[in-house]
Amino acid sequence: MQTDREREPQGPEGKDRSAPFHIPARIPIFALPNVVLFPRTYLPLHVFEPRYRQMVDDAVMNGQCIGMALLREGWEPGYYGNPPIYSMGCVGRLVSVQPLADGRSNILLQGLERFEVAEESYDKAYRQANITIKPRKPEAMLDGAVRQRLVAALEDYLRTREEAPTWQGWFREDVSDEILVSTLSTYLDCTALEKQFLLEAESLHQQARRLSDLIQFLMHDQHGAKGWG
Repeated sequence: MQTDREREPQGPEGKDRSAPFHIPARIPIFALPNVVLFPRTYLPLHVFEPRYRQMVDDAVMNGQCIGMALLREGWEPGYYGNPPIYSMGCVGRLVSVQPLADGRSNILLQGLERFEVAEESYDKAYRQANITIKPRKPEAMLDGAVRQRLVAALEDYLRTREEAPTWQGWFREDVSDEILVSTLSTYLDCTALEKQFLLEAESLHQQARRLSDLIQFLMHDQHGAKGWG
């Protein structure tokens, strides 16, 4: 398996450094069974498989972009081949590569835009794909009631887990709606399939509503109720 992620939320200060960046039409695909990248977030990964070492080397020289995609259920028997993936993923920009002595590396990806796979190719050790960028519908900001409902649901959930102090900085009004929703989607303790469902939302409003509903289901799970699948 290919992931060694930092699971603790990072503070909002200094994290929004996105700028216009050219995304190639053809990018390498980093397909994992338990990682979903969101725009406007940062993802640290530890790379050790030979095919993905080569992928990072090639991305450094050509475009600086890697597409994160989630493997579909039943991936286990074919993991070292090219098992099916969900067609929607997120383009990550390589902002940091730390080579290690034995050929492994630690990398940091900055989530840029959602993409949809148009065509896959397998002429390298790793999967590549021609992609179509799928930006969200433009929205100036969330409706105030939608944001308030989301924050209230999160505060109730965190109270049950004694984690409220860890997240307190994200409740500030100067944290943008997109960063708030994407960061919560990244670090909330839910399944990869649930995160994929959030990524595929057609608008920020829809993602925020889905996230609020998911938090409610997580709270029900804590009290023994049937969860959301």
